[in-house]
Amino acid sequence: FPKETRSREYGTGRKRWIVIKVLLLWLTFAPVADKTAAYFHISLEMVNWLSIVYLLISIPFGLVSTWVLDSVGLRCAVILSAWLNMMGSIIRMFGILKFLSLGSQSYWYLFIGQCLCALAQPLIIFSPTKLAALWFPDHQRAKANMIASMSNPLGVLIANVLSPALVPEGKHIPLMLGVYAVPAVTACALATVGIHEKVPPTPPSASATTSTSQPFLMNLKMLLRNKPYIILAVCFGGGIGTFTCFSALLEQILCEKGYSNEFAGLNGALFTVCGLLGAFLLSLYVDRTRKFTESTKICFCLSALASIVFAVVSSPLHQAITLAITSSLFGFFGFAIYPIAMELAVECSYPVGEGTSTGLIFVASQIEGVILMILLQAFTVRVSEDPSSTCALDQDGALDWTTPVLVLAGLCSAMACFYVIFFHTDYKRLHAETNSGDLVKAEDTATANVPEA
Repeated sequence: FPKETRSREYGTGRKRWIVIKVLLLWLTFAPVADKTAAYFHISLEMVNWLSIVYLLISIPFGLVSTWVLDSVGLRCAVILSAWLNMMGSIIRMFGILKFLSLGSQSYWYLFIGQCLCALAQPLIIFSPTKLAALWFPDHQRAKANMIASMSNPLGVLIANVLSPALVPEGKHIPLMLGVYAVPAVTACALATVGIHEKVPPTPPSASATTSTSQPFLMNLKMLLRNKPYIILAVCFGGGIGTFTCFSALLEQILCEKGYSNEFAGLNGALFTVCGLLGAFLLSLYVDRTRKFTESTKICFCLSALASIVFAVVSSPLHQAITLAITSSLFGFFGFAIYPIAMELAVECSYPVGEGTSTGLIFVASQIEGVILMILLQAFTVRVSEDPSSTCALDQDGALDWTTPVLVLAGLCSAMACFYVIFFHTDYKRLHAETNSGDLVKAEDTATANVPEA
């Protein structure tokens, strides 16, 4: 950049903004799955499909979302996401309106509403790396990515705490749906009215000028030929799928062992709160050291170890304190990887657009998440009579999740080992920015050595 505009180009002292959108509608029913099944007279498998549909829809629509982010822009993606989320939350409420007398059709209004909310999810989940790249300089990108990325786990936290609190009995499910519609409507209004620009007036870094320079199809071809990126997508996508299954199935896993919905919600809350803390601390460290690969490898291994401990201690009864500690550690190390891996995806795939490089990882995670959800349910064993169970079912008894949890821990450990052994990459974006800075210094030196006429 020219010397006289360099400070302005890199945004020194300039006001920046960040959009945090809380997607709590996905796990509305998971923390109270047993009561939802009893209230609507459906099976637990049908309740689980209210979560699985998010994963299925995100697979094809994820590709559309990457195109929207890299070709249409960040502002359009956020506003479209907010409107889809709001419409889905309102349609879900049709299923509990008594005057409509929907009967057995009530479930399908829930399902259609979840589908619309699922369309909104990839638009907002794919956006943190794009937001960080366009609006923040290189020494703030990991922190910015962490703040934006952790808005989705914050939604998981709220759902795990709020759903059991709002639904002590099945008859309170209409209240829960009404309460969850309020933030969706509010977020839609704020996004529509409050977001005016899709890019800042001047780029905050050298790489921001080429953030969307490559055509979408060319981006895809470059990613599919990038071996480090493929390994990262498979391993980290599998990690996201594991965390998705853990969040969606936690209540069902614990209620069969005699734990209440409130305790399951507490475990989910600890899982997320400690994850937010871990992500914050690791992002500060990585912004200073640039050790993306080393940090993710260490945290991946520690989160796999925590998943093994959870699988072991969740089987015996009366292990509440140990379960709470294990859930906290699982979240602390697992969520810490989240924003750093997103930045690492951009680093190993530059100059591919941030929306595309992040989006394909999430598409992979949704595919792996669907496979995991179906696989884990296939390993469950139905228990018709269990005096220790607290699952509120009026038919068919409860499901024993002991084997599925062990399978989940084994898969998590296998992915961690594969990632540690085979993933190696250069930081292409940082190298490009360093070369750009060296070029600017060389031009400044040459200009200074030219004698005045």
